[in-house]
This record gives sequence, C-alpha cells and structure tokens, in this order.
Amino acid sequence: MAEAAARLAEGSWANPSSQHGPGRAARRALEDARASIAAFLGVPADALVFTSGGTEALALALGGDGLPRRAVLATEHAAVREAVPQAQVLPVDRDGRLILEALEALPEGTLVAVQQANNETGVIQDLGTVAGLVHARGGRLLADCVQSAGKLPLPAGADYVAVSAHKLGGPPGIGALVVRCREGLRPLQRGGGQEQGLRGGTENLVGIVGFAAAVAAFDRAFPTGARALQARLEAGVCAAGGRILGERAPRLPTISCIHLPGVPAANQLMAMDLAGLAVSQGPACSSGTLRPSAVLAAMGEPEAARESLRVSIGWSTRADDIDRFLAAWTALAARRRAA
Repeated sequence: MAEAAARLAEGSWANPSSQHGPGRAARRALEDARASIAAFLGVPADALVFTSGGTEALALALGGDGLPRRAVLATEHAAVREAVPQAQVLPVDRDGRLILEALEALPEGTLVAVQQANNETGVIQDLGTVAGLVHARGGRLLADCVQSAGKLPLPAGADYVAVSAHKLGGPPGIGALVVRCREGLRPLQRGGGQEQGLRGGTENLVGIVGFAAAVAAFDRAFPTGARALQARLEAGVCAAGGRILGERAPRLPTISCIHLPGVPAANQLMAMDLAGLAVSQGPACSSGTLRPSAVLAAMGEPEAARESLRVSIGWSTRADDIDRFLAAWTALAARRRAA
C-alpha cells in the first residue's frame, strides 16, 4: 500500500480511468489486484465489483437488485436489517439455524439475504440448500460472506456475495460484491461508469492493492489452528459454568458466543478490559453500543442477549492468550457463584 501511495504521489500512477500512460499503469495494477483477489475467492475476475466495504456491497445488492421483494434472516447483520427494514423476516431455531420451511412459503420473486456464518455466534448456514429453495421460487440469494471468506468456500449457488478486506487481514474501507446475476442490477452510486457501470467513483487503488496483498499473505491453515484454540477456550468456559450459544450447529472456528448467566455483559466486558483482553458484546462494529444482542434475542435467548460476550480468535491469537482469558473469565464466574 505504501508503494502504491508513493507511485500515485510521484505521478507514475494516476486515475485508473485515465487514458494516458500513468492512468494505464494504474489500471494494470488495479486489474492485476482484481485477478488475484478473484482467484483467492474462486470467482471470475469480471464478477468482482469493488466497494467501500461489506456494508456497501450488501447495500448494492439489496438496493440495486430488480426483484420486487426482500426477505432477511432474523440474525442478519445490522447492515442488512437496517438497509431493508420492511423486509420479511425469516425465523431461526434456538441454535441460530434458518428454519428452511419458511423459504417454501416465500412469495415469488424475492431477494433473500442470508449470512454464510453469523458474526456473533459463528453459526454456519446451509447455503447450498437455501439457494435451491430460493431459486425454486424465482428468487435470488445474497450471501453475506464478510465473516466467512477465507475460512469457508464461497457458496456456489449465491447470486450475490459480499466480502470485505479487513476480515482477511487487509485494510478497512475496501470490499467487493461478487455479482453472478447482472440481470436487473442497477448502481446505487452513479458517476463515471467505473466498475462495469455498477459503482461510480474513482477506485480506491491503494485499498485494492492492500486487499490483494492481504489475500496473497493469507494463511489457509489458519482455520485449522483456530479450531484447536476454540476447543480449548470453550472447554474452559463450560467447566466454569458458562454456555456456548449455537453450540449444536456447525460454527466457524474463530468465533465463540459465551453466556455467563446472571452477569451483565457490560460487567464482563469491563472485567476483561481491565485484564487487558479485547473482546466485545455483540458485533465488534456496533459503534460502542451496549444494547442487548438482536441475534441472540432472535434465537429465543433474551437473557443471554444481555449476558453474553463475543470472543474471536485471530491469526495472532496464541494458546497463552486463551489461558489469560480463561483465568480472568473463570475468576469472574467464581465470584458470581460465591455471591
């Protein structure tokens, strides 16, 4: 990214839409990056539309698709729920899995938005089955893969797939929408016709180059190592009297939603912060709010919605980090039992 910024500053690169030499050089760098990212994701390069992040990618599909109706999973990210507040809400069971029968009753011609893996619980949805049911009713599927890209293969049956660089070790402020169905998709941000006419505005070349660098450096063995750390974490939590939300469903190895009955999440968060541990209540991107989790409430867990922490495992997490968390969290649990 530093090299790209320097080239732009010195003038050897310019606006990628310009026809002069520096513009063409920048365009080559942009398209090389697009090809690298697409190869990592396993999609054609011309299916990749760059956006400012996952939120914009989701908004492009939700607002730009021409189908007349919208339906969203009850546990979707706020970027989906708030983009289409009038959408039909699809229910989930106590483990956060979509109740598939709800898809069979959808009106014809519905765009359905479903996360591949939930950002609070890590619960994985069966998007192969979901896509088949949605398409059988003349609908389209938008898969939010911001949390799952790099950890799971992208769902082959989804018509749109949203991804974000920052979840793959890249910079914030750059993401993409994989567009497999262009019929009826219109841009929300118009301008100079960039991104095949689907997203106007000069491309964030420095961010795109950073996105490509991140996928080139991504360790595909990371999820396997994370699974062992997750097992260590959850065994310690359960031994101390905690619960793992969504534990009976398939889950990502990088997210655990931990419920400590009787202790407000804000108190748990404060105790972990004082111990030097960075965890969150609900999604990490919720602007510092401490509202009860809408995801857990939708799963029929109103108490857990107020008493749970989200613990995530990253590529820099080590076993001693897990042990530090368990020492602080089990001490808190012990104080609760003694009270």
